Amino acid sequence: MIRHAVAVAVAMCVSPTCLWAQTVLTVKAASAEIYKSPSTGSPIIGQAPAGAVLDVTRELGSWVKVSWPDAQDGVGYVHVSRGTLGHRSASEPSQPTGSTSRPAPAPASSAPAASRAQRPAVDERPAPFRPVYVTPSTHLVGLGGRVGGPTFGIGATARMWTRNRVGAQLGMSRYVFTSIDPSQRATTMQFEPSLLYAPADHVTDYLWVRPYVGSGFTFNRQTMSDAQPGAGASVSANASGLQVFGGGELTFASVPRFALSVDLAYRWIRTSFAGVDLGGVGVSVSGHWYVK
Repeated sequence: MIRHAVAVAVAMCVSPTCLWAQTVLTVKAASAEIYKSPSTGSPIIGQAPAGAVLDVTRELGSWVKVSWPDAQDGVGYVHVSRGTLGHRSASEPSQPTGSTSRPAPAPASSAPAASRAQRPAVDERPAPFRPVYVTPSTHLVGLGGRVGGPTFGIGATARMWTRNRVGAQLGMSRYVFTSIDPSQRATTMQFEPSLLYAPADHVTDYLWVRPYVGSGFTFNRQTMSDAQPGAGASVSANASGLQVFGGGELTFASVPRFALSVDLAYRWIRTSFAGVDLGGVGVSVSGHWYVK
């Protein structure tokens, strides 16, 4: 019985039908740009001509990681819109494609059947489901919430990015001060429009880190009232100032549309009431769900 099981296992291992199919990308455009990382903002390290068949080592949503011998690390990234995903049997030899490769011209006298016989057999049917990893190109408009600041507060935030790494952010937070005077309470509604700039992205198969810096205005509506409702009239005042901040946005492969951000900011702002100070250094944590 044991010898029979071993014989079956050996037969399955040597059988060509058990070999895994190699995923490939066949270039359908006039040429396909090979990028250093899965982002259009990264350097272009080569060009693949029309008809080139590139071995895919990882699928990254709207990008694929391919073998590219001319690269320093031997890999490059291609947007899937430049070609068609398919399969090639692992038993068929792959032909490394570099930036100087060109499709070999078919002899004029050869028959169509002979030409097809010389090409690797590529199955261009839709690829089966595979895990989708980080897709940087989809992070354009995100909505979410934020906690923290110069003192603890909660609020909502929206973030928008453009293709050239420039972004905009709108934030609204609410802060409550109760330790100024036991008989009084100060409430602040803060609105902060800002501009962002991301100098570079760091993208791996499982994590996307986008560091950024930003600056903008801070508008506050501060209200001082008695701690006991109805005990007396409240007094309100407006304040404004500036802020600068820096931080990073992290996206994980398991949740490609959600980004977690941590900011360190410094604010210059006038104080309307004694003891109600929202200036200085503050740390906040925010999360954005990218709807586009």
